[in-house]
Amino acid sequence: MTRFLFSLILLFSLTLSAQQLKSPSEFLGYELGTEFTRHNEVVDYYEYLAKAAPDRVKLTVYGQTNERRPLIVAYVSSAENISNLETIRLEHLKETNGEGTSDKAIVWLSYNVHGNESVSTEASMKTIYELLTSKSSYLENTVVIMDPCINPDGRDRYSNWYNQYKNTPNQVDPNSKEHHEGWWGGRSNHYMFDLNRDWAWLTQVESQQRLKMYNQWMPHVHVDFHEQGVNNPYYFAPAAEPYHEVITDFQRDFQVTLGRNHAKYFDANGWFYFTKEVFDLLYPSYGDTYPIYNGAIGMTYEQGGGGRAGLGIITANGDTLTLKDRIAHHYTTGISTVEVSSKNAAKLNEEFKKFYKNQNFKYKSYVLKGDEDKLKSLKSLLEKHHIQYGNLASGSYKGHEYATGKSGSMSVNGNGMVVSTNQPKGTLVTVLFEPNAKLSDSLTYDITAWSLPYAYGLDAIASSTLIAPQSAKENMVSTLVDKNTYAYLTDWNSIEDAKFLATLIKEGVRVRKANLPFKMEGKSFERGTLIITKSDNENKADFTEILQTTAQKFQKNLTPVSTGFVDAGKDFGSSYVQMITKPKIAILSGEPTSTLRFGEIWHFFEQQLHYPITVLDGDYAKRVDLGEYNILILPDGRYGSYFNESQLADLKDWVRQGGKIIAMGGAIDAIDGDKGFGIKKKEMEKDSGETQPKPYEDWEREGIKSAITGAIFKTKVDNTNPLAYGYGKDYFTLKLGSSSYDYLQGGSAVYLEKDAKPFSGFAGSEAQKQISGSLVFGTEGVGRGQVIYMVDNPLFRGFWENGKLFFANALFMVE
Repeated sequence: MTRFLFSLILLFSLTLSAQQLKSPSEFLGYELGTEFTRHNEVVDYYEYLAKAAPDRVKLTVYGQTNERRPLIVAYVSSAENISNLETIRLEHLKETNGEGTSDKAIVWLSYNVHGNESVSTEASMKTIYELLTSKSSYLENTVVIMDPCINPDGRDRYSNWYNQYKNTPNQVDPNSKEHHEGWWGGRSNHYMFDLNRDWAWLTQVESQQRLKMYNQWMPHVHVDFHEQGVNNPYYFAPAAEPYHEVITDFQRDFQVTLGRNHAKYFDANGWFYFTKEVFDLLYPSYGDTYPIYNGAIGMTYEQGGGGRAGLGIITANGDTLTLKDRIAHHYTTGISTVEVSSKNAAKLNEEFKKFYKNQNFKYKSYVLKGDEDKLKSLKSLLEKHHIQYGNLASGSYKGHEYATGKSGSMSVNGNGMVVSTNQPKGTLVTVLFEPNAKLSDSLTYDITAWSLPYAYGLDAIASSTLIAPQSAKENMVSTLVDKNTYAYLTDWNSIEDAKFLATLIKEGVRVRKANLPFKMEGKSFERGTLIITKSDNENKADFTEILQTTAQKFQKNLTPVSTGFVDAGKDFGSSYVQMITKPKIAILSGEPTSTLRFGEIWHFFEQQLHYPITVLDGDYAKRVDLGEYNILILPDGRYGSYFNESQLADLKDWVRQGGKIIAMGGAIDAIDGDKGFGIKKKEMEKDSGETQPKPYEDWEREGIKSAITGAIFKTKVDNTNPLAYGYGKDYFTLKLGSSSYDYLQGGSAVYLEKDAKPFSGFAGSEAQKQISGSLVFGTEGVGRGQVIYMVDNPLFRGFWENGKLFFANALFMVE
């Protein structure tokens, strides 16, 4: 066959294919880029392609969102590859064990993780269509996995809002309503979480279900499509420093290879772009870094636009940026990525195999011990990541001691675990467990500390020795509740204990708490011990059944006692043994609160604690009778003058009468000592020394001296304060800024000592001075009520497990 005849046949077949398949515009009934496509319509188009070209497209529904929208991926490849898809997958996965002979490139394209960065889903439809028609040659040795919308709830929230408020025809004036979303924009998912920061922590259902699919494929290349500010040109790889030190030379170099190919197309079209700025590769929970730590070439692509851009908007330089423009740019980088991957399939397979073979980490093992509930919680996370771990029954281990930041040793006696880097996920283990990530540049895009032993509140040693696990019994609790027993006692150490208590309270069971340690029947009991008596619940016919079922559900050890007379401490009838008041909780939402910070609290109550709350919108909250509630939560936010003098006086009266305020982050400023309550901002000592003016180009680096980009600090704990029941004398807090407040006399439950330094992560020199000797969590008694201050966020992104008990204490223990 002549080359000319072959080309003619190929052209004919491509033309026939294009005629047979409808383009997105033909299918949807409008030109792509002239409307925002709703999620169900996107799914319809992908289903249509899977039916029209079943030999080249396979569609899988991998989950469902909180609002019941489907999560889908499409596998796109040649007919031969699709018919052998499972064989290709299994052969590729052998590479994670240093084996396998795969010659196919696996490319995963993820779109619309931020709902109002909506162009990427539109671009995905054009991309899959062109891959099946004009660009099908790339698929001969490439399997492309396309997730057209990671965040359907957020996307539909945005598209519905835009379709409701846009002008007809659309208005490009940036002052028009269609370019200004309200408080709850489309960026986040149902619980207002940023899904692009949840890859490692897996707090959200979308992330949990997506990662199951990801681990089934472990692609060579993963792209996360985003949008940024309206006036920014396009961003693509290579990324900015800091790069994490575990990133390989090949991963760095291949980003450059891809970037140069993208640039070729952008240059030909006269499109502007930038690289090597802003978006670094450090924080492990992004859609670019998480794949990198699993051996892929992980990248973020950022198109200018976002929720402000709508169908078109006039930019700062007077140009009009349209949705069609944005689609064209994302389509170009997506196709270019597949093109380069196809041309380098052999190299991608070779280097992927090397990534899993050549692992030589400083620390070979991480040994952990602590509260059994916290260990179980960590094990659950590791299992979701396919990270192997083992139990440790006993032994003494040397290495880097997390509690001190120095070399030390730790003994394990029956309740320990070990996680080794000698496993396929060894690189990910190193990143998640390392005591302090090395920073090649202090200018970063996100937090710089996240180490899991600190996050989970576990004692840990990082050892340079490979430690083998031992067989250890899993403790299964089987408690029999006898209706004739005087009382049952149980400890208070973890968020699982709080779930147990919340369930009992919802069921109408009355529970007391001990405010002082006590001893009885040969056992010692700490502050916060839960005391559940028969006499307190004598009018509840199903009391014993509820207690039995709940204890079994949460695997709670209940200690039966036959008397309320203690051997040491206070008897059960003492005023030091208080009945826990059933919380009736209201939480402020809307302006002036932060959506992310509100969402963390909302998710905590509904998906973790499973306890009801009433959500009050800021528009009408000040007209609500707070007498209906005994707790008011004020999430972090920008309050400004939200409360006037009269409203603050009313709030203070409500607290005096027995109400409880939980003020978090920026909410503290709204009620501080100058306006209402006793907390005072910490005054920064002024530096009287004169300094030379700094060059203009250095202003950004000068600014970070006053910043804390997510660093871990060791704090002191007053665990006689009910806010700190269940904790030891130290707590590692994740500090996200330099806001600081003076100690509270008698109420400083958690605080930083003078000249505290970060144990992990970056904190600027001026910021360290600002927070020296300042409050972290505290309580202030006002009349019969309490104000609880949370300067740091114990619920941050839902992953700082060891902070959650502080929040539970604020609800149940502080009276």
